[in-house]
Amino acid sequence: MQHFTCDLCGKELRPQEDQRYVVTIEAHAVHDPAEITEADLDEDHMEAVSQLLREEEENGLDSELIEPHKRFRFDLCPECHKRYLRDPLARDHSQKFDFSKN
Repeated sequence: MQHFTCDLCGKELRPQEDQRYVVTIEAHAVHDPAEITEADLDEDHMEAVSQLLREEEENGLDSELIEPHKRFRFDLCPECHKRYLRDPLARDHSQKFDFSKN
């Protein structure tokens, strides 16, 4: 038998007795290309590409590259699902600072 718990509150969700909601979130990089001009088309970019390839060979790949596509899956109990639908980005729970005017 599969075992599920709410990924927010930790409540055990029994498959035949409790209602369970699945939330999937997909995040991916978006590239909005800049407008191409006549100067861009006239310029020879092969030297710049060659330089980038040489630098990559010398330095190796950057280990801190962000994954271009990531998918998350969460199991939620009914209460946490309602809370999630009201505030999916948890803006109400984000830490707010009240700085004094010195």
